[in-house]
Amino acid sequence: MKEKKYYGVVVPMVTPVTKEGALDTAAVARIIEFFAEAGVSPLLMGTTGEGNSVSQKDGLLFVETAVKAAQGRITIYAGLTGNCFAEQLAQAEAYTQAGADVIVATLPTYYALTEEQMENYYRTLADSIKGPLMLYNILATTHMSIPVEVIRRLADHPNIVGLKDSERDLERMAQCIAIAKDRDDFCYFCGWAAQSAHSLELGGDGIVPSTGNFVPEMFQQLYDAAIKGDMATANRLQDETNEIAKIYQKDRTLGQSLTALKVMMQTKGLCEPWMLMPLTRLSETEEQQIKEKVNALD
Repeated sequence: MKEKKYYGVVVPMVTPVTKEGALDTAAVARIIEFFAEAGVSPLLMGTTGEGNSVSQKDGLLFVETAVKAAQGRITIYAGLTGNCFAEQLAQAEAYTQAGADVIVATLPTYYALTEEQMENYYRTLADSIKGPLMLYNILATTHMSIPVEVIRRLADHPNIVGLKDSERDLERMAQCIAIAKDRDDFCYFCGWAAQSAHSLELGGDGIVPSTGNFVPEMFQQLYDAAIKGDMATANRLQDETNEIAKIYQKDRTLGQSLTALKVMMQTKGLCEPWMLMPLTRLSETEEQQIKEKVNALD
C-alpha cells in the first residue's frame, strides 16, 4: 500500500453531551486522549457523532476542545452536514481556523440531487474552503449515493483529498479503491467497519470503524497487520471486533445503537450515554444488559 498524507484508523467519534444537551468538554478531552494513546484519529460530528444534531456553537467548541487535547499527535477530521450552503461555508472556515486538519462533507439531504448537482456541490465547496476536503458517501442517511464516475472526476480536484465511503456494496468498494490506489493525492477510507480488513487487503488507505470508540487499539492492530500483509491476524481481529459490534448494534436502529455504544464507553469512564434530540437513552434494563455483555468480554 502506498503511504499517503491521509491514511490509517479514523474513528467516527461519539459526541459526548450532558443530560441538558451541552457538549461535555471534559469527556471530549478524555476520549481524544484515549484515541491518541491508541494512535488513531477522530472524525468529529460524523454519523456516529450525531453530526446533524450538533449546534454550530457546540460544533466549534468540539473542534477547539479536540484540537487542544490532541496537541498535534493525531489528525483531526471535522464532519460537515446540513442543507444551507452559506452556513456550511462558515462552519468549514471556523473549524479550519480552530485547527481541524480535514473537512469531511456529506451531501445536503433535503432534495434528491442529480449527478450534476452532486458534483457541482462538491466542486463549489472545495473551491470555497481553505482546508482540504474529503467526500463522505453514506447512502443509509443521505438516501443518495455519489456515483463512482462522479468520484473519479472529483478526485482530480486539487483540494479534494479523499473519500470516506460507508455504502455496503463490495463491487463499489473495489471500484473506489481502484480510483485511489495509484494516486498519492487522493485516498480511500472504508466506512463499512465489517469490511475493514478486506478493504485494506484490496489497497484501501484507511478505515473508519464506529466500534473503534470502544476498542481503538484493536483496529490499529488490524490496520498494522493488514498493511504488513498479515491477513490472518487482520481477519482474526476483524472477526473479534465484529462480535464486539453486535453488543450495541444487534436488533437496534442506527440511533439506538449510538446510545448503546455510549453505554459501552461509559464502562471505561469515557462518557455518559446522554443523546442529542431527537435521539434518546435506552431503558435502564437495556443499559444494564449492555454492561453485563461488556463485562463478559473480560
